[in-house]
Amino acid sequence: MKRVFLFLALCVIGASADDFRYEPDWDSIRSRYQVPDWFRDAKFGIFIHWGPYAVPAYMSEKYAPGMYDPGWNKGDMNAFRHHQETYGDPSEFGYKDFIPMFKAEKFDAAAWARLFKKAGARYVVPVAEHHDGFAMYASKHTRWNVKNMGPKKDTMRLLADAVRAEGMKFGASSHFALNRIYYKTTEPDWDTNDPQYADLYWYPRDKDSKPDQEFLDLWWKRTTDIIDSYQPDLLWFDYGLDKPGWESVHKKILAYYYNQGLEWNKGVVFQDKNMKYHCFPEDVIVLDIERGRMSEIYKYPWQTDTSVGKISWGYIENEEYKTADYLLDELIDIVSKNGCLLLNIGPKADGTIPPEAEAILLSMGEWMNINGEALFDTRPWKIYGEGPTKVNKGHHSEKHNEDAGYKDIRFTAKDDVLYATALGWPKNGKFLIKSLAKKNPHESRRIKSVQFVSGKNHLRWKQTRKGLELNVRGKKPCEAAYVFKVEFM
Repeated sequence: MKRVFLFLALCVIGASADDFRYEPDWDSIRSRYQVPDWFRDAKFGIFIHWGPYAVPAYMSEKYAPGMYDPGWNKGDMNAFRHHQETYGDPSEFGYKDFIPMFKAEKFDAAAWARLFKKAGARYVVPVAEHHDGFAMYASKHTRWNVKNMGPKKDTMRLLADAVRAEGMKFGASSHFALNRIYYKTTEPDWDTNDPQYADLYWYPRDKDSKPDQEFLDLWWKRTTDIIDSYQPDLLWFDYGLDKPGWESVHKKILAYYYNQGLEWNKGVVFQDKNMKYHCFPEDVIVLDIERGRMSEIYKYPWQTDTSVGKISWGYIENEEYKTADYLLDELIDIVSKNGCLLLNIGPKADGTIPPEAEAILLSMGEWMNINGEALFDTRPWKIYGEGPTKVNKGHHSEKHNEDAGYKDIRFTAKDDVLYATALGWPKNGKFLIKSLAKKNPHESRRIKSVQFVSGKNHLRWKQTRKGLELNVRGKKPCEAAYVFKVEFM
């Protein structure tokens, strides 16, 4: 009889452990949650800003509020003036009128997924809904969605299936929290003041007001709809969720999503910018830094989100594109500091990816085909690197960063192997890694071997008191950066 009771007790204990559920409490979440290894291994993902704002293709993805605001400028671009001249006054042609023009007639989810795979991406995160209020998925809670209007097909489902078929993880981003204060309502005859369109533009509100319960409930329904319908491996939130008035949903949505991950039996990732109010403890989420980086190794996994373009996140006709060289240097630096890079592209309204963006992705993929072992599945070393070029820390700091050079070395580690990646090529092919000098403070073991990963060039090396001296013969074998694989005795 005692054995029966003991068996039943053990069954109850086992069931309790298996039935664990997160409570909307930081301690409960902290007690169990860990960032899954798939994310820590992934290093590189693709972000996609795509929506009706791709139709005017002017100024930025924030054309929507700009067309109602005479004072909204992006450099020398003014969306209000452009709209008046091109489409007419907002009383005659509002943002809603772009939606029928957003047809995505050339959208090919499988082609997108193949491109992202070739680029080296391991996860893909399309914008599920931007501040504009138009749902880029088959929403159950708004008529303004991609299944009912515009393309009239669930582009999110098509992309999710295609991405997963290529072996990549699929995420979704929500920017909807700012919808309620996104549009100006200055003129009474604008459609932003028409009650029949309030379910797109929301009701007139003071910009500094807090969300009322009606909007909080709508946000909850729309967000959990995305979670339940598409089972995203990663859920990304824009900074609107950090504003005052959203405190009641922070613990609740985190617990809800993590519990769904338990139901799906997979590790999920929740990302937030924590830009001003730091609403989420950074040991229970993945911190995202917009157009910026960390200056040192961060103790928790983190992420940079930036774009191939310098001006906009969505497609615009006069975009200024970054180079693949610059973006690879950025990726390498981020990975050396325990981060991942989520790189954005903005497709056109017809569903095609701009050739400039495609060329950048393919170029990055070519580099990673050769050198990817120094990035994927690695972890930070004892120091992130060395060199004269310093990186500014924090959101929107990338514009202050200088281009790196061959003296800038970044380190990653995998098992007992150290990878040292130089972010440039010296004319004479000679590199010096000072951090690996004899009797350096980081590694007491002697170097056994050094391999040149980036090409078949002949390599000579020696470890001296100055550092690890490397002499690579011949021309540089690739662009951007050069990887050395170091093993110790």
